Order: sequence, then C-alpha cells, then structure tokens
Amino acid sequence: MKVPMLDLHAQYEPLMNDIRKQIDLVLANHHYIMGPQVKEFEEKMQNYLGIKHAIGCANGTDALVLAIKALGIGVDDEVITTPFTFFATASSIWRNHAKPVFVDIDPKTFNLDPDKIEAAITPNTKAIMPVHLFGQPADMDRIMAIAKKHQLYVIEDNAQGIGSTWNGKMTCSYGDIGTLSFFPSKNLGAMGDAGMCLSNNDELAANLRQLRVHGENPRYFHKWVGLNSRLDTMQAAILMVKLDALAAWSEGRRINAAFYDEQLKDVSQIQTPYIDPKAVTIYNQYTMICENRDGLMKHLSERNIGCAVYYPLPLHVQECFSSLGYKKGDMPISEMMAEKVLSIPIYAELTMEMKQYVTDSIKEFYN
Repeated sequence: MKVPMLDLHAQYEPLMNDIRKQIDLVLANHHYIMGPQVKEFEEKMQNYLGIKHAIGCANGTDALVLAIKALGIGVDDEVITTPFTFFATASSIWRNHAKPVFVDIDPKTFNLDPDKIEAAITPNTKAIMPVHLFGQPADMDRIMAIAKKHQLYVIEDNAQGIGSTWNGKMTCSYGDIGTLSFFPSKNLGAMGDAGMCLSNNDELAANLRQLRVHGENPRYFHKWVGLNSRLDTMQAAILMVKLDALAAWSEGRRINAAFYDEQLKDVSQIQTPYIDPKAVTIYNQYTMICENRDGLMKHLSERNIGCAVYYPLPLHVQECFSSLGYKKGDMPISEMMAEKVLSIPIYAELTMEMKQYVTDSIKEFYN
C-alpha cells in the first residue's frame, strides 16, 4: 500500500467540474489580476471567519510582510515570535528591517509559551507574532492580555490554522491583523500561490489594500513604497469553490486524528498531539513526539508512507540570523522538538485501510 503525505488528486477530483466553471468565467472576461472574483472571495472569507476586512495578496509570506508594514514597524523595532515555525514568520520581520526576538515554545502545544513572553519585552518591542502551529491556536487570551498591558500590536500568523478557534472565537480575529497562506498543501490551498490579511480595524485594512498595490492611492500616486502583491483572479475563483468544502475537510482531519490517537495510545515511545481544551484544531499536521524519530521516519518511508519533519532546525540557529546572537541551547524546547517531531498523513481523504496501515507500521517499528 502507498499512503502519500498529501493526495491532491483525491482532494480535487470531486471539485473539478465546479472549479472548471469558475476558471471559464475568468477566461471569459480576461481580468486576470484583481478581477471581480477577488472581491467576491474576500467577502466570502469575511463571512466565513466573521472578520470585517479580508485583503487578498500574492502569498502568505507577503501577507506577513504587509501586516508589519501596515503597523509601521521597521528599523530598530522588535517583534516577539517563536523559533519553531516556518521561515517566513521571522523573515517577514527581517525584511521590514525590524528584529525578530525569539521566545521558546510550550512543549505540549508547540506554540509560543505565554509564560516566557514578558521577559523578552524591551522598550523597542512593538508587536507579538504568535503562530497557530499545525492548526492548533496559540493561547490568545493570555497573549492579548500581555499585549494590552504593554501596548503592543498582535499579528496572528495563521498560515496553518484557517477555521481553528480559541475559546470559541476564530483565529485571525484576536489580533490587530491576521494572515493566511493558501499554499497548495494548506487545508485551504490554491492551485499556486495566494495569501490574505484579515483585520477588524478599518484604518489598517485601508493601509493593507494600498500597500499591496505598490502603496499607490490614487493610481500612480504613492504615499508609501508598498509591494506588488495582488491576488491572482484565477486563484480567488478556485479558492471560492474549495472554501465550501473546508469545514467538512477539517472535520475529516479531526476524525482521522481521533483514530490515530486511539490506535497509538499504548505506544509508549510516542506522544500523540496534545490539543488544549480551549482549542478546536484543524490538524494542518498530525505531529507526534517520537523516540528514535529518524529510525521511524526511515521505517515508514520504506513502507511507502509519507512523513515529514516540521521543522528540523529552529529559526534562532539558522545561519542567516546569526547576527542576532542566538546560540544552540538558548531555546531548549524548540531544539528538542526539532530532533523528535514527526508528522504523518492526516488529510480527510484517507481511507480506513490507509490509516490502519499507518498505525500498524508505527507499532511494528516500536515492537
């Protein structure tokens, strides 16, 4: 049997007729950049998430860069974030000439540890950027309380968590700005690159809309140097179709996770994902903490089971950030997880036979 890490063929097959109809509409009017489907998709996202403003852009990394620019964060400013995340989280801060300040993670949730945030705040701190990693929300109640106390902005990096909730409230609706990625492998993925910023603040939303088109308003008049980061009309049309299936896909992932939890509960060498009682996760990844992780990964690969390490080297020890002065040992939880975590297939289209094969193969390795 073969179990890929993600099967886009299975995901797209039931949707292709509707997707082709949407693509044909785009081809009929030839409005390929910021066409009418972009506004329609933005409005649909606003309704789905219950957030006032959705601003489409070219990709999830640009969404973060735009968010930082819109808040006026730049030279000599600091943004507190996690080292255990995808590179774009920190690179977006760096690209705005600000300084990423890393704070270690909670060992159970893999998210930014609120207990460690205040010690990292300095007079130069302007924002906190939590990541809702693997689809589980960070502790937004505590993070927002810290931000309010110290008058800091909050940017939610929600590239992996669309549709997840914390304490009954959608992620992206807590902070000043939330960001999404629609990279093809995400729970809501485009057929190419696409991203989005979300905000309940009218002024910030206006700034984001201006910044995504080179900072111009009106046309050919530029208050700021922005980005060329417009959402492709074709991708918006595709995402509109897929958004209707998102809730069912997320529930399918939770059902699959429950199966894994039950099947693997007696395997002492692994820890299945901990989900905070206040969180409703979307399982962008099903990530385990494993003894002999590399051996298990080799074993699963030999049995044609997809698996992956997110992430093998924390950001604070990446070569490109060496000037920040961090060293190995500064973020012990993140460093430990980088050596022990392994993600296995969790997408909604997994069959019972595929899931059983995965869990049987894990048990076989440890037995």
